[in-house]
Amino acid sequence: MQIHALDKAQLISDIQLGGNLNHAVCQGRRSDFALMLALLSGDATETTPLNPPYPEKVTETQLRKAFDLPEPTRLVAEERDYELCGSQADAFHKAGLVSAKLNDCVSPSALHFPAIGTHNLGEDVYHNLSGHQRRQLDSENGKTAALDPVNLYNQLVTAKRFNEMHIQA
Repeated sequence: MQIHALDKAQLISDIQLGGNLNHAVCQGRRSDFALMLALLSGDATETTPLNPPYPEKVTETQLRKAFDLPEPTRLVAEERDYELCGSQADAFHKAGLVSAKLNDCVSPSALHFPAIGTHNLGEDVYHNLSGHQRRQLDSENGKTAALDPVNLYNQLVTAKRFNEMHIQA
């Protein structure tokens, strides 16, 4: 009966044994030491902590500030990037390539300058369109604004009246 009680001992770590394990080593009691080690759980999932202490997450802005790094380069140009590139071109013409590179390192410009007013088409595609197709793109943008629900009822009534006049004539 005592064997079953020893078999079901819930010893997970050596901390639960207290000073007994240490005393068995110091006093040379090999059998007690071997028994206590055999009673400890060999399951790795019981001995590893479930919630290991992780360091707090450091944000990108904190890392940039700690290492004194500049802001990341913007991918798409904004309004100020056009002026910035103009000043970089001026620096190139006045002082050469080294000055332009230094100016770019100090205040980097965006990597992509999309064309403005091309209806989300590539610049080469938009300029390859005919004048009629460009006007059609402009008028489609106006049509979507004209389909607001406030004017929809008036437009339907007007269309119905014109249809009635057309049938009577």
